[in-house]
This record gives sequence, structure tokens and C-alpha cells, in this order.
Amino acid sequence: MVEMKLVYEGGLHTSAEHGPSRACVETDAPVDNQGKGEAFSPTDLLATSLASCMLTTMAIAGDRMGWELDGARARVEKHMELVPRRRVGRVVVELDLPAGLPGDARGRLEEAARGCPVAVSLHPETVIDLSLRWL
Repeated sequence: MVEMKLVYEGGLHTSAEHGPSRACVETDAPVDNQGKGEAFSPTDLLATSLASCMLTTMAIAGDRMGWELDGARARVEKHMELVPRRRVGRVVVELDLPAGLPGDARGRLEEAARGCPVAVSLHPETVIDLSLRWL
């Protein structure tokens, strides 16, 4: 169990503190939903969490196999749907992986990314468009 504590600051802003590390994250509602877009929105964090989880899970798998993933990068897009209600409908994740990984790494690392805890926790109707580029 990990505890986080949040406070609604007003003006559609929240602040969250990660219990174990005391690291803080602030959110704001997005411009298209009455906010000012002054920080990550909660759904921005969802998309960012997905990409971060993919990179982390791939690195864990890579460590087991002796594959170095330092320098891997991700770009993520969040696409909202409004009908039947506002929700994240699609997340595009583009992963750039470092050169020098063996050919058999590709399938295993993609499987690790697709099976990361955040990916498997998302609603089944949320589309995850994943692409991997091997630099």
C-alpha cells in the first residue's frame, strides 16, 4: 500500500503529495474543460503514467536480460472523447529505444510495454496506440 494525500487548492487546482518520498505534483483542469492549463491535468497524468510505466517495465525486463535501455525516450498524446461522457478515449505512445539492442529484445520489450501495470489497468475501451522505434 502506498498513500498519497491531495488538497483541492481552489481554482480547479489540486496538489498531491507522495507519502513515501514527499514529492509533490500539482494539477489544473485543462483549457478545454474550464481550467487554465497551468499544470498537468489529471488525464494528462494518466497518459504520462502509461508512458512512464512502459519505459520502467521495459527497463526491468531489460535488466534481467542484460539489455541497456538508458536513454530510451517516449512521446505521448492523450485524445479525449466527449460522448457518452468525457474520458480518455485514446493514448498514442511512441517509444524510441537505444541502438545496440539484440533482435530478440524487440518482441520481449514490446510485450513488457503492453503488459505494464498501467496499461492493463486502463478501461478496455481506451485505445492504446503503441509504436516502437529502434534507433
